[in-house]
Amino acid sequence: MLVFCFLGHFCTCQEEAERGTYGGTLTTSCVYCPGWEPHKKWLCRGNDWDSCKILVKTTGSEQLVKRGRVSIQDNHSRHTFTMTLENLQWDDEDTYWCGIERTGIDIGYKFSAIVEPVTMQCHYGPTWETYMRSWCPDADLSSCTIVVQTAGSELKKNLVSINQKMHTFSMTIWGE
Repeated sequence: MLVFCFLGHFCTCQEEAERGTYGGTLTTSCVYCPGWEPHKKWLCRGNDWDSCKILVKTTGSEQLVKRGRVSIQDNHSRHTFTMTLENLQWDDEDTYWCGIERTGIDIGYKFSAIVEPVTMQCHYGPTWETYMRSWCPDADLSSCTIVVQTAGSELKKNLVSINQKMHTFSMTIWGE
């Protein structure tokens, strides 16, 4: 959680890092001091404040605002606004800012989003020991493109491991 109170500067001075897993959701919140409830809150992406692109902005109310995979919602009684980025992709890893719109220069806080690998484990029965094992990112197997099979130990930076004793195979997605 990122905390700031406007007294000419932020209460938290160091850059924060927020983490989420590939394909998952990254959620972070910014806390503000009383008096800022009616102001619009925003999330933008980019290393430099001047060229940061606003991804989503509240209306000044507590209503959830969603644009594509990104959403933001303000909670006036808790003095917190929460931003969510769904279905994390590798290229979502970047610098972001949460901020409050005001007359003059907006106030904001910089943080980094880090997308981490995810490991999935599949179980199989002993009778399937000699069969090829595959991982497919889609539940519809008839139209699925196989991402990796156990014929190789590494493919497209994805690592597959087999535990024959436990009848499991695992795949860690590291990127493309």
